[in-house]
Amino acid sequence: MSALTRVFAAPWRVLKTLWLGLWRLLTAPLRWVKGLWDAVYKFFTEMPEDAPLSETVAESFQSRESFFDTLAAFGEHIEALRRHLFRSLIVLALMAGVAFWQITAIMAFLAAPLAEGALQVYLEIPTRSIAENFNRLLEIGTASIRILTTREPAEGIGVVMRVSLLAATVLAMPWIVTEAYLFVAPGLYPRTRIRLLFAIPLASLLFVTGVAFTYFIMLPVAVPFLEEFGGFSTAWTPSSYFNMVTGVMFWVGVAFQMPLIIYALASIGLLRTKQLVAQWRIAVVIIAVIAATITPTTDPINMFIVMLPMVGLYFVSIAGAWFAERGLRRRRERDEATA
Repeated sequence: MSALTRVFAAPWRVLKTLWLGLWRLLTAPLRWVKGLWDAVYKFFTEMPEDAPLSETVAESFQSRESFFDTLAAFGEHIEALRRHLFRSLIVLALMAGVAFWQITAIMAFLAAPLAEGALQVYLEIPTRSIAENFNRLLEIGTASIRILTTREPAEGIGVVMRVSLLAATVLAMPWIVTEAYLFVAPGLYPRTRIRLLFAIPLASLLFVTGVAFTYFIMLPVAVPFLEEFGGFSTAWTPSSYFNMVTGVMFWVGVAFQMPLIIYALASIGLLRTKQLVAQWRIAVVIIAVIAATITPTTDPINMFIVMLPMVGLYFVSIAGAWFAERGLRRRRERDEATA
């Protein structure tokens, strides 16, 4: 009788198995969304372990087990850092491949300031459409590359790799900043994590702004000055020109991160708005030194071109520091009230 029951119930068991499999398949996207939402909610609401570093170190030497627990925790941080760096390097390598694929056009654009009358072409950019500017810069840049002569057989390969790496850095900057954020976020308070999340697109935007400022404003003025300085006949080589261009672009892009750096230091109490306002003259001198270091020329005009936006960014940073300091004051008052 039991065998007969199993025979008659077999189709129903098959239908039940098929229905459960179909149900799991149809609800898989919902489970994935729910799991993602739970992970995001936990990431932005989980409180970090609030223990001073000195206390943690002291506890690690109290017993052998505590010491090994501290080493294990430190090893977990190192492993997390390795994962973030590995993912950043993978994305950087992929972007380098994309840049290498379009290296001819990229190098043509970078060589556009070398063309005769390039400054006039750059001054006419606002009067042309995007397509016209693209074609015009590509045209004069392609012609400028032909005047560059290599002195060594492998010089061109090194230049191509350097330009590809700079382009890859610009393209991969949002991902690199995101990986850095994911590494430090577990040690921050939830409000700080949310606030710092908005710094990811801002950091990428500031870096790209610095690169664009170098290309569209600084180089069209600096390159003709270098060619005509002293009355000498300048013979550019690919390494001398592209090393200068990529180096200046990178460091100006890094210098444009100043508002974020000052905001971060003010948000943890290392800088105060009053200090930034009172010491603005010293800051201008420091900016002048940085501008003189970054600028490939020695004339005050190009140095002033680099200084002007950096001084403006410094005063913007003062406003950001004021907001960060106000937020820090509110957090301290809330913590005192809670205590």
